[in-house]
Amino acid sequence: MPALVERYATIAGYGVGHASPAAARPYPVSWQTGVGGFAAGLLISMITSPVGVSGAVFLLPVQLSLLHVPNPAVTPTNLLFNVVSGPGALARYRRTGQLTGPLTRLLLAGTLPGVAAGACLRVFALPGPHVFRLVAAAVLLPLGLWLCARALRRDGRDRPPLSRRAVLGLGLAVGTVGGVYGIGGGSILGPLLAGRGTPLTRIAPAALACTFLTSITGAAVYGLLALTTSGDIAPHWSLGLLCGAGGLIGGYLGARLQPRLPERALRLLLGVLATALAALYLAQGIT
Repeated sequence: MPALVERYATIAGYGVGHASPAAARPYPVSWQTGVGGFAAGLLISMITSPVGVSGAVFLLPVQLSLLHVPNPAVTPTNLLFNVVSGPGALARYRRTGQLTGPLTRLLLAGTLPGVAAGACLRVFALPGPHVFRLVAAAVLLPLGLWLCARALRRDGRDRPPLSRRAVLGLGLAVGTVGGVYGIGGGSILGPLLAGRGTPLTRIAPAALACTFLTSITGAAVYGLLALTTSGDIAPHWSLGLLCGAGGLIGGYLGARLQPRLPERALRLLLGVLATALAALYLAQGIT
């Protein structure tokens, strides 16, 4: 069992048992850092939640550069952010009746088994996170640019939406990737579905629901790893909770703002976010 757990963490990109001295010590959170984390979570979630992206991936450079979270703890802290912030937007979408649509049920039917499969696959020899980031950048960069171009063109026609079977398969694939690499998946689901003409008013609640449940699984896995290994890969609870509290409010405000934004503006926003995410993945993958 310890060997499997060590293999599990190594595939996720962490050297278990080789945490830095800074990561091994309790992480003190000053009031300035706490306020900064809360504000960052609020602002990022308010911008990203209308298009179904939790914003955790954009919180990553903030945590590393401004909040000085040690690298081994960034991923589980981001998963904690997703778990705490997710109910804000989801509660608003549920109140407006957008959360119970068939797209949400289809994606969850594929995502949840996919997460379980991905978690099991972690113990085998799978490509590392650098490979995933490069592949994700190759998919998201042209898709993001295409979404921006389509949103700016007034006469653009959408492709036919994906079939139910294709949506189920997409949810299974994204859930498996999320289980292996510890990502929510909304940032990948949103652009792919929007690129096939699905309205973002349907995509956003479904993608956020998948991200929320995937993150619960990922956070539980990292919690187990923290108990069974010597490396410091547990989340930084205080900062994760503060960022998540800001994201909880920001997500609700973003979901409340979504009906007031035209579909073209939402697609342009999603295209910009997808392009920025691809650039971030590309930079991480080549370094």
